[in-house]
Amino acid sequence: MFDNTCKFIAEMYSPDFATWLLGEPITLTKLSPTELSLEPIRADALILLQSDEVVLHIEFQTKPDDDMPFRMADYRLRVYRRFPKKRMHQVVIYLDKTESEKVYQTTFIAGSLQHEFSVIRLWEQPPEVFLAAPGLLPFAVLSATENKVATLQQSSAAVDKIADRRKQSNIAAASAILAGLVLEQEVIRRLFRKDIMRESVIYQSIRTEGIEEGVRLVAVNLLKEKMPIEMVVKVTGLTIEQVQSLLIKDVE
Repeated sequence: MFDNTCKFIAEMYSPDFATWLLGEPITLTKLSPTELSLEPIRADALILLQSDEVVLHIEFQTKPDDDMPFRMADYRLRVYRRFPKKRMHQVVIYLDKTESEKVYQTTFIAGSLQHEFSVIRLWEQPPEVFLAAPGLLPFAVLSATENKVATLQQSSAAVDKIADRRKQSNIAAASAILAGLVLEQEVIRRLFRKDIMRESVIYQSIRTEGIEEGVRLVAVNLLKEKMPIEMVVKVTGLTIEQVQSLLIKDVE
């Protein structure tokens, strides 16, 4: 759910991401992995955005992935095959702090083949970067801030100033979900209004998928990511009893 939330925000507010990662406030459109031939490799974790001149490949990760260097090299070649004249920028964005050395890997090497890509560890980034743009606000609490509650308060205050109601609800929901990686549910609930988050596309998509398939899987994934039961209830709309049942059957 964390990765999918990031992908949604990056797609909806691509100019903010382009300014951050490319240095250009350009609007990027989504590029489907199926357009690059062959079967996509764990396409759930990536997002491909493009303009006439550039392809931005972002991988959002909560945990290190052994296959990440290969994935980056593989998609670079796929994009080159499809768009040989477009420049490409690839970046892996790690959300949750870890001591693993894998989050420092920026190169894929296979014999004489060598490919390099960028890596961003959010816990090393200054919060000011994310507080400066609405589309980046959800990441501020995961940045290099000594007081995460205060930073989330700043994010919440910035969300309240967003005039567009739909945009406000989307950013609020994404901020609340990602904050679940580092803060307790009680703090998050205190700072973000439930009625605003309920209007978000993120919330509505979860509500409409159904307990049998989408909602159940979303809830299970959130529980596996150690999100508190109360937060899972808020995000998915399930009852506490339903979430507890999933915890027993699918997680433990």
